[in-house]
Amino acid sequence: TELAQYGIIYLDEIDKIAGDGARGGRDVSGRGVQTNLLKLMEETDVSLFSQTDLLGQMQAIMDMQRGKDGGARTINTRHILFIVSGAFSTLGEIVRTRISSSRIGFSAKTADARTDAESLRNAVTADFVKYGFESEFIGRLPVRVVCDPLDTGDLENILLHAEGNILEQYRADFAGYGIDLALTTEAVSEIASRAGEEKTGARGLMTVMERVLREYKYELPSAGINSLEVTDKVIKDSHTELGKLLKGQSSRRRKMLLADIAGFRQRFQEKTGIGLDVSDDAAECIVEQCIENDWTVSGFADRRLRNIEYALQLAARNTGRSSFEITREFVDDCEKALSRLVAESFTATKA
Repeated sequence: TELAQYGIIYLDEIDKIAGDGARGGRDVSGRGVQTNLLKLMEETDVSLFSQTDLLGQMQAIMDMQRGKDGGARTINTRHILFIVSGAFSTLGEIVRTRISSSRIGFSAKTADARTDAESLRNAVTADFVKYGFESEFIGRLPVRVVCDPLDTGDLENILLHAEGNILEQYRADFAGYGIDLALTTEAVSEIASRAGEEKTGARGLMTVMERVLREYKYELPSAGINSLEVTDKVIKDSHTELGKLLKGQSSRRRKMLLADIAGFRQRFQEKTGIGLDVSDDAAECIVEQCIENDWTVSGFADRRLRNIEYALQLAARNTGRSSFEITREFVDDCEKALSRLVAESFTATKA
């Protein structure tokens, strides 16, 4: 309690309790909040126990019954520093209107070119009162500081170095799917520039990142991609770059699957002594099904070519052949094709 009497109370979004003249009068609840804050910002004693705090009241009664001194029951606000902040979105317009109305001649137009930050530096108590604050409330806040808008450099630092920044959150999201996310220096600058255009402070970084990477979050996990480098081209046209990435990944995966088919043929021959001659049409069909179902070639063989080893060995014994052609028929309906092949092998044996 003693330490709390020399603490700091920070109130954000203070501009939200101001009355709005556009609503046809003051906001009654906002005025009530200001009036109650006046008591706190002056020197006053605040009870530590609220009438609605049942737990606190019960503790106080138990302390009294035991004859125990519960210590101080109030806090004095004399030495507490109150800091309030807010966006004050239309206050700059009020200041510019006041300054413009006080000028005549050609110089009157120069006031309209002021930025919000420049206008707010000229704000006086009357401007805050017109904005919707009680004059007594503003009088309790003698020190007024105007913060400059975040520039591109500030937004870059927030994106890269702020604790729990949005970039680290996205990296963690992509890492959950086994994808390593990296941004180039140019991409970081482009994101910061676009976030500045949003004029929503650091929140603009989230807006831009979500707009750029939304499709990537849904498309890449099922595309077999394990790394993503975000460049300035991705920021400028994310949809087109995603299409190129998926197309390139599909081409690379096709080549890998075709190589896997060759490896499967070699392993099959080493195991059974029977060669497999896979037609181009059959190979293309195998690749398409592996991509569509996210299978490997071995996974495809386990599901669609389960009995091929036994059937081909039987057909080889009957015919004396050491190799067989795998056509599209084997891929579409392996059981039917194998049955036909085995039946033909028995016919050849009888002949």
